[in-house]
Amino acid sequence: MPSDAAITILLSHTVPWMLVLVRISGIFIAAPMIGSLAIPMRFRVLMAVAMSAAAYPALATTVSVGAPEIVDVVALLPLVLTELLIGFSIGAIASLPLLAMEASGVIMGQSIGFGLARVYNPESDTDTDLLGQLLFYIASGLFFAMGGLELLFTTLLSTFSRVPPGSFTTRMVPLEMFVQVMSSGFELALRVAMPVVGIVLLIALVLGAVSKTMPQINVMSVGFTIKMLAGLTMLATALYVVGDAVEAEVKQTLAMITDWTGSLGGEVR
Repeated sequence: MPSDAAITILLSHTVPWMLVLVRISGIFIAAPMIGSLAIPMRFRVLMAVAMSAAAYPALATTVSVGAPEIVDVVALLPLVLTELLIGFSIGAIASLPLLAMEASGVIMGQSIGFGLARVYNPESDTDTDLLGQLLFYIASGLFFAMGGLELLFTTLLSTFSRVPPGSFTTRMVPLEMFVQVMSSGFELALRVAMPVVGIVLLIALVLGAVSKTMPQINVMSVGFTIKMLAGLTMLATALYVVGDAVEAEVKQTLAMITDWTGSLGGEVR
């Protein structure tokens, strides 16, 4: 019967489509902006399902040929984990420069005296400094303006032709690249924070000298205001250069992700 044939065809595509869905879902867990906890989980799941449904017709031949025969849930579970790991790795590595900018803002905020002015950050579901959240959103805006999200999805979809479902293994996880990007992000955080930290240190030295020479001046009452104004002025002056540094770091990270996904085909073979 035609209905039975249609059901048979649909069932033959169920497992391949589910593997596509799982791989795409990985990027919604850790990628910048779309992986934010501020976005409801239902919306992220709906977006993952919609994107997998839109992408599967173009990937059906590649995915169906590469997908292994699944007979039970126990055999499917390792595949789900490895497929999820691909999207998660791409999203997590891409988010490191943005998290580095947040860390830079935390360093500056602590030196200026914003440690008590902490606000809730929906991105990480924790409290963070005002400057950390500000720099994180600035970096997120640059990431979006550079087409970072589009590149991540394009790169993820290109992995299906290089790494068919079921062929990805844990030894292919880019741990070395993860450490390299993390080290580069830590260096970026220090480079961005050092001008503000440096000016605050100089002001602290000047205030210390003033308190010794003119003890009648209440340095504690004016020191906080002076440090805050000087730190914010330095940050505002350096924002243009900070934007260039963040842009270069994001471009380098995206290029590394593209190179890694391009090399996966050789590892599988």
